[in-house]
Amino acid sequence: MSIRFGPSGNSESFYAQGYKASWQAPKWLHEMGLTAYEYSFGRGVNLSDEMAEKIRLEAEKWNVAVSVHAPYYINLANPDPEKREASFRYILESARLVTLLGGDRVVVHVGAEMKMERAEALKNCRAGILEAYRRMDAQGLSQVHLCPETMGRPSQIGDLAETLDFCQLDARLLPCVDFAHLHALGQGALKETADFARVLDAAEAALGIDRARRMHVHFSTIEYTIAGEKRHRTFAEKDYGPRFQFLAPLLKDRGYAPRIICECKGTMAEDAREMLRLYGAV
Repeated sequence: MSIRFGPSGNSESFYAQGYKASWQAPKWLHEMGLTAYEYSFGRGVNLSDEMAEKIRLEAEKWNVAVSVHAPYYINLANPDPEKREASFRYILESARLVTLLGGDRVVVHVGAEMKMERAEALKNCRAGILEAYRRMDAQGLSQVHLCPETMGRPSQIGDLAETLDFCQLDARLLPCVDFAHLHALGQGALKETADFARVLDAAEAALGIDRARRMHVHFSTIEYTIAGEKRHRTFAEKDYGPRFQFLAPLLKDRGYAPRIICECKGTMAEDAREMLRLYGAV
């Protein structure tokens, strides 16, 4: 495996250059030197099987690894049977489509505590992850890695320790470490290399070095308030962190091969390319 960089969705420049459809993205990304692409189902699963197949063929042709982001509506903490069934449907449909796309990673927002005690919410989430895999196995989707994402607000389930705990439920689970979310949750916690090293140390302690090296990564700069994450920003906006130059040497020194997806607002491909440049300059 090798490290890969790419965007979540399509940059504003993609459309400004006259491109109109996501099946055109792999070649465009290849020409930028990028080798990953995350298709978002955040607002709902609305990709046809035919279009998924078209994207897959292009991604394979241009050596672009595809992942998907499952709908934001998922909340495995919710004890309501109807809402839990909806969450399982979203996960299963995302897993089915990522397979059609030629990928094997589904990023998931696990849930929110709502008005429950956090321990109860976490218990529900653990049970929900195991049930999701039981259903995926039954539908022939055993090869898909669910990637629980670290979240950026205290009201959401998924700080670093919780996310790593979830990933110990099944060896196929890979953490989606969103460094921007961790930065916001910690009120600007990731300022220097040592701060990033502590995150990698925690992943290695919980999962072992081999699985930690294959983690899924989201990276952008971010604006936050006392309540946590507010909005993703761009690398050009110098007042915002975290900054990839502090993480890049650690990834190289420790032999990491993650898939790094940039979520900067509007410039995700350009900023993914900047991360590739910074990594190459180490």
